[in-house]
Amino acid sequence: MGSYVPSTPAQRAEMLAAVGVSTLDDLYRDVPRDMLLTGENAAPGVSELEAAGELRAMAAKNHVFGAVFRGAGAYDHYIPSIVKRVTAKEEFVTAYTPYQAEISQGVLQSIFEYQTMICELTGMDVSNASLYDGASAAAEAAAMCRDRKRRRVLISGAAHPMVIQTIRTYCEGADVPAEVIPVRDGATDLDALKAALKDTDACFYLQQPNYFGVIEDAAAAGGLVHAAGARYVMGVNPIAAAVLKTPRECGADIAVGEGQPLGMPLGFGGPYLGFMAATHDLFRKLPGRIVGETTDDAGNRAFVLTLQAREQHIRREKASSNVCSNQALCAMTAAVYLSAMGPGGLREAASQCYAKAHYLAAELGKVPGFTLAYPEAPFFHEFVMACPVPPEELLARLEAADILGGLSVEGGVLWCATEKNTRADMDRVAAIAREVAQV
Repeated sequence: MGSYVPSTPAQRAEMLAAVGVSTLDDLYRDVPRDMLLTGENAAPGVSELEAAGELRAMAAKNHVFGAVFRGAGAYDHYIPSIVKRVTAKEEFVTAYTPYQAEISQGVLQSIFEYQTMICELTGMDVSNASLYDGASAAAEAAAMCRDRKRRRVLISGAAHPMVIQTIRTYCEGADVPAEVIPVRDGATDLDALKAALKDTDACFYLQQPNYFGVIEDAAAAGGLVHAAGARYVMGVNPIAAAVLKTPRECGADIAVGEGQPLGMPLGFGGPYLGFMAATHDLFRKLPGRIVGETTDDAGNRAFVLTLQAREQHIRREKASSNVCSNQALCAMTAAVYLSAMGPGGLREAASQCYAKAHYLAAELGKVPGFTLAYPEAPFFHEFVMACPVPPEELLARLEAADILGGLSVEGGVLWCATEKNTRADMDRVAAIAREVAQV
């Protein structure tokens, strides 16, 4: 390793002394010794054939369910075969940041088209070249809204718990106060929001639909936030955005979300994609990069990095965000998916999600003891339903039938249905629920 590090032994010793250690091994002194790979515990090398066999054995431990009825932030949607076919091309898989525009026109155009589609989906004016995931996009959006006079961040308690945690973590690191607005009947308590708003608030974050699947009164929330002089950040499900009011129509200043439903498989949690779009007056505050369209010296259409993250060019302590890269391949995946689906296909997928979720809720509701936790609240493709037996019993029975059931949450089980779920699968879930309820 030493021959690849361009620093002298004296320089390395100086750096180690600056952090209070004497050797490189001291950097890992808190790691248990038996977890360190050394010459003493390193396994002997194996052939390529043997390594492939071991990997196949490890992969065989994974279980891919025949039917999935769980969402809670990551969703099992149908992915047209052309999506993987296009994005698997070597030219895209191996590409990184397109700094040299003259040799990166394909990647730059893919990002430009992605940005355009995100703007069309959200109704906003400008989108960046993507972020790491939906949670960090929400946290970065909150950071965008802060200034010297307005610093406090308000967060809907009905948002995804991990998104709330990520925003609070960012705020803690920046010594910024953050407050969670309580939930009432499965949705954000707008009366509590109105009472909490102050002239020192930077923004309010609302998720639409929220973590419990409920469709929020997003326009009303936006009106309250703007009346207090704060910015309004909406986290949106991109499939639901095809049939619900756009963030722009609800008065949002910034729209963010998790792009995984746009052509990315569940993949045990990643890699995923964070999207972000904003109104024109905030485009210079967007973190990351923006690809723009221009013409070359011959008048041909061309693409360039119009704006780049300041974080790459200034000292870290002066940076306004933690973003210094983009999920280019995942962003391209979303662009190919949206292109393949088209506006009509995306609306059809959203309509099927809505219809199937309501069918599932109706069938489960016929089983004694299964009732909607928020019967008066509208929902898209997720809903919470009370369970007359411990949720773990029902979920275990479903798993034995090759069905991944909903997620156990306070108040019952959070169910999800997408266009992939068949009527037969939903009837099986209801039948198993009836059997468990009678035990």
